[in-house]
Amino acid sequence: MKIAVACDHGGLELKKSLLKYLAENGYEVTDFGTNSAESCDYPDYVLPAAEAVAGGACDRGILICSTGIGVSIAANKVRGIRCAHCHDTYSAKYTRLHNDANMLAFGQKIIGEGLMLEIVETFLNTGFEGGRHQRRVDKIGAIEEKYCK
Repeated sequence: MKIAVACDHGGLELKKSLLKYLAENGYEVTDFGTNSAESCDYPDYVLPAAEAVAGGACDRGILICSTGIGVSIAANKVRGIRCAHCHDTYSAKYTRLHNDANMLAFGQKIIGEGLMLEIVETFLNTGFEGGRHQRRVDKIGAIEEKYCK
């Protein structure tokens, strides 16, 4: 599985831990930055990561900022992205099972490394349930078609 990863300066330290975990567990990673602690604008890094997931170059994506809010909002502007802002494993599990989320966002100031890695593991190892949930995901796609011109 190929994973797109991006962060701003507020998520850099967790991103370093995430990249190590992904490499140790055999995931192929495309790192869209940032790689600096200098203040930067998260949309500059989130957009190429979200485009890689939406376009199929990457299977899933993981985004980090201070809270996870900004990166999730930015990613969800890209057609085909369903980015879930999760800070617990239950939400990570059910956003995959029921929403077929393809990107995950979280905040470095909200969670620590151990919890982050549990959330990532849950997100990457949970499949989409389909069935009645596919109908709902299709309705989300219809909203995108109507409003994302």
